[in-house]
Amino acid sequence: MLDRFSRKMQTRSAALLLSIDGRMDRILQYWLVIAGLSSAARIALSSHSQGGAALSTFVSYMLLVIAPFASTLLALRWFSNGHHQPQPAMRLAVAGRWMPLARSEAERHPLYGPSGMMVSLLVGMMLNVPVRAAEYMAAMPPLPEAAPRWLSSLHLAMTFDVVLFSSLYMIATVAALRRVPLFPRLLVAIWIGDVAMQLSTAKLVTATGGLPQEVSSALQNLLEGNVKKTLISMALWLPYLLLSTRVNVTYRARVPV
Repeated sequence: MLDRFSRKMQTRSAALLLSIDGRMDRILQYWLVIAGLSSAARIALSSHSQGGAALSTFVSYMLLVIAPFASTLLALRWFSNGHHQPQPAMRLAVAGRWMPLARSEAERHPLYGPSGMMVSLLVGMMLNVPVRAAEYMAAMPPLPEAAPRWLSSLHLAMTFDVVLFSSLYMIATVAALRRVPLFPRLLVAIWIGDVAMQLSTAKLVTATGGLPQEVSSALQNLLEGNVKKTLISMALWLPYLLLSTRVNVTYRARVPV
């Protein structure tokens, strides 16, 4: 019974992986349509109540929609032969005992490839993009023509955060799909940068003068929630990235001894 369930889950994960990899262009098209319409609706609704949105609002929403799309296309080009990239000269994942494999040996291994539990990680990284976009739209209303200084500063910081890390998580997704050897340390670096960015933005929220108390409390809660989500992701997935045989065969060309 357990073997049957394991085979069934393996089949489903392989099918989902093929769907993600083979339909990335369709996924990106859906993103442009849904994110674009959502941004337009957010601006239109705000314009009715505030009497018009500032130019920076249109620029920020355009970046919100275009940046993950463009970064994914660039990553698909950068990593078109990602599995042929050399292994890093210095190992950072030193936990466990491992035997190195030649690339051809690793590619013949039954656990080679981003299947199994890796698919859940890939889906999580991709879902992070629309979730962050939705949180950004909910937390940061479009800027009016005459915005106070505190709102302009926060708008810039929050826009930079969502644009940068939406792009980085999509780049990491493509790196995982293309079996780039640097994928595990790339994802860890993104996690660390994500936490640092949330803490920096929280410090800016505290230091910005004239910030209404209700806005400050809402943003602090949002930023704390983002930090917690990132730390939970690290706690769940970092041991897997370090010790999983699949991860080590696929990205580090080695097997446990």
